[in-house]
Amino acid sequence: MPQPPALTPEQRQAALDKAAKVRRERAEVKEKLKMGSLSLSALLARADKDETIGKMKVLSVLESLPGLGKVKARRLMETVGISETRRLQGLGANQRESLLAHTSKS
Repeated sequence: MPQPPALTPEQRQAALDKAAKVRRERAEVKEKLKMGSLSLSALLARADKDETIGKMKVLSVLESLPGLGKVKARRLMETVGISETRRLQGLGANQRESLLAHTSKS
């Protein structure tokens, strides 16, 4: 098994702080989606500019939408033809349009 990179204590602490900040930001985005204060279309537009959001998995974003649970989110991704490991920044234009069309029906 490969060894983690050798970091100084300062570098390690900086990496831990950055990771915690990113987790907090992603949790806030998911909470806004659940509450309905952020739409999927706005999130997809933001994913192109913001690397933190762009690296979120599509499945976790869909599961955060109101009315979509784990089963419906997986079914929707299968219908649209998106891999479970796909991230927001990796979605193609047709996949985005299809996701928006399917989620607006619900």
